[in-house]
Amino acid sequence: MGPAAAAWSLAYGLLGLVWALGGPGFPFGIAHDPDARWISLLADATPRATGTVVATIGLASAGLAIWMTRTPRRPSPTAGPTALAGGIGIGLAVVIPDYRPLLAVVRLPVLLAGAPFGWPRQVSIGDFFTLFFPWPVVNQIVLIIGGLLWWGTAVSYHRRSRGACLACGSAPSSPSARSAATVATWGRRAVTLAILVPLLYSLTRWCWALGIPLGVTSEGLRSEAAESPGIWLAGAALGVMASGGAVLTLGLVQRWGEVYPRWIPGLRGKPVRPRTAIIPATLVTILLTSAGLMYDRWWVLGRFHLTADNWGLYLPEMIWPLWGAGLAVATFAYHVRRRSPCSRCVVRASRPHPG
Repeated sequence: MGPAAAAWSLAYGLLGLVWALGGPGFPFGIAHDPDARWISLLADATPRATGTVVATIGLASAGLAIWMTRTPRRPSPTAGPTALAGGIGIGLAVVIPDYRPLLAVVRLPVLLAGAPFGWPRQVSIGDFFTLFFPWPVVNQIVLIIGGLLWWGTAVSYHRRSRGACLACGSAPSSPSARSAATVATWGRRAVTLAILVPLLYSLTRWCWALGIPLGVTSEGLRSEAAESPGIWLAGAALGVMASGGAVLTLGLVQRWGEVYPRWIPGLRGKPVRPRTAIIPATLVTILLTSAGLMYDRWWVLGRFHLTADNWGLYLPEMIWPLWGAGLAVATFAYHVRRRSPCSRCVVRASRPHPG
């Protein structure tokens, strides 16, 4: 992970240098990303200033990643570099992106399901990627990838500095069985949180599709439907996806999250690979949290005020970071419960001691 993070940081730092010198492709600021006016943390960014900052941080981060990779394996934990690398990962993957990557990901299944029936009419498969994946959004996906690499670098450095196994993290001070049981308990509680939040979002969208003004006014509901026909049906479809995500979250603590149930042809009775659940859950955690933080920034900056007539438009999204936090804890607990003995540790333990 360290060399990969270093390569990513170096490449992105060089991009920043190009932008600072007037090169093309600057993805931030309303002049280059008109949709960023109300949603992006970097809506006021300019190529020269921001490019210089990107180049400086990128090149310095590349050096940091190389240094962390070359740290000797010894039991001397150092929290500073781990926290710094983790902070870089959070900034890249969660803080800077807005809700557009999530919007593109969740709308694609809706579009594919409705395409045979000619719905929604305003968007076709052909222009979907042009509409939902312009360069500023693709750049956010690149940032998320960089954030994941930096998280991996933080984990790798933490294991290396503890003298632990780089593959599984086991060490003399690894969590005991009792600690693992505590993690599992927290995982079950986190699943409850990760289910309740999406159900609130789904409830509001289905109420609007049925003409029930939950958290909005009746006039606003009718006027929006008249201006954009089918908008509430599309919202209900997104609500179905949110409810489906809540059901899938149960698999992190249920038996069918370990063994495929009987009703799945070709897979029934076979074990579920942990990464089959962990990878999607991790990606959804990142997208949900970054989108929710965008709504929270709006509220902090005073761009809207919660009232009895508009809370349904904002509150379900504002608590998405809680959804992301619950899903993250539940996913980690699932990982702890499902991880198998590490082959590297077994090989190392089986070797004769040189003494």
